[in-house]
Amino acid sequence: MKLHTQEWGSGDRVALLVHGIMSDHRTWRRVGPALADRGYRVIAVDLRGHGLSPRGSGATPTDRYSPALFADDLVDTLPVGAELALGHSLGALTLRYAVDRLKPQRAVYSDPAWQFAKAEVEPAMFVAFQQAGREQIAAMNPRWEEADIDVELATLAAWDSDSALALAGNHAYAGLPEAPAVPSLVQLADQSFLIGPEDAALLRERGFEVRTVPGAGHTIHRDDFEGFMASLDGWI
Repeated sequence: MKLHTQEWGSGDRVALLVHGIMSDHRTWRRVGPALADRGYRVIAVDLRGHGLSPRGSGATPTDRYSPALFADDLVDTLPVGAELALGHSLGALTLRYAVDRLKPQRAVYSDPAWQFAKAEVEPAMFVAFQQAGREQIAAMNPRWEEADIDVELATLAAWDSDSALALAGNHAYAGLPEAPAVPSLVQLADQSFLIGPEDAALLRERGFEVRTVPGAGHTIHRDDFEGFMASLDGWI
């Protein structure tokens, strides 16, 4: 499936951005321009069922949405050999299964949802959150700017919640990678509920660099934009 994309900049280097569940390219409203200022042509996708990209087809949510399908869409849409590929949460899970085909020079996995089954996140919570109002979003994310709340409301409205129901049954995709396919940074939220200290230590043993952004929640780039960018030092 060809995905909708948003671009910033016209530099010689290419950076790819892949958002998390319930979101779309608009989550990168500050990251995209910041990378463009550093000389990148930045390409951000809307995953299937998100934003302006097509919805999946099939009889069941799993037929329409799965990590394998999400990854195939990235390969169908994005250029091979980019200097940087960065995925957040579901986007990091998706990038994991596309990185060997996209072959970026470097990969960054921001609080990756590699262990969503272990985290025991109930998909009904995602579905219910689609109806969240401004006050609820602000209360849950006190460090967000007003513009981020606006984006969250807009992306929730454009999202097919069946994508959350599909992921609940994909336990075959749970677990940590055995090794990085390309030089890789795992960027963690403070006290990440997806990657715990033992997991982080194991990832380091397997060849990943792991950095934590102190005080940041799961959506690091919106909780602490400056901390997010600073933690990418040497990788962008």
